[in-house]
Amino acid sequence: MSDHQEIQQKLIDWQEEQSSYLDQIKGLIQDLGVPEDLKIICYFASSFQLAHQEDRENYGIGSFHVQNVGNKALTNPHIGLKITANIDFQFSGKYLYQNSKQTRMLSNAWERINEPSDKDEIWLKSIQKQTIEPGETLTFSNFQIKWIPTDKYSGTIQGFTYGNELPNGVNALNQINLNGSVADRQQEGNQHEKK
Repeated sequence: MSDHQEIQQKLIDWQEEQSSYLDQIKGLIQDLGVPEDLKIICYFASSFQLAHQEDRENYGIGSFHVQNVGNKALTNPHIGLKITANIDFQFSGKYLYQNSKQTRMLSNAWERINEPSDKDEIWLKSIQKQTIEPGETLTFSNFQIKWIPTDKYSGTIQGFTYGNELPNGVNALNQINLNGSVADRQQEGNQHEKK
């Protein structure tokens, strides 16, 4: 046997041994089993235009994102937005009511599943998406909030995500906090006169 043939035979033997080891490792990994794990995170992204003047409307635009970072799907996802405020915040977004007679479907629309008269809590479910697969994100996008400030105002919007696999829900990683005060015009005028 020549040196060249001997080297080729050693390479073939080495490749077969390596292949055998890899098969053993794959078998051990399969025996361990990778548990299906549901990991959902949710968070707000928002932007606000604040006037800090009496009788001037303040407004904001936001989105609520639900992201599946696990390896198991979340079925029947729905979200809750809870508004706590000392002022009348007007909330609107791309959603329909349960008994809506709307004939055309809005793209990426949601359905409000609690009483429309409830201004403190808004419960929504996606019309077009019944599961969030691993690696996917479901977004309630471009909701608006408006208010006309009084002397001092404050408000908080909290978010929650629920689903068949999350009956107790998960809290958002962040919340929207709004705090401000309106300058007294008379006091402002006195300060300008003193200068």
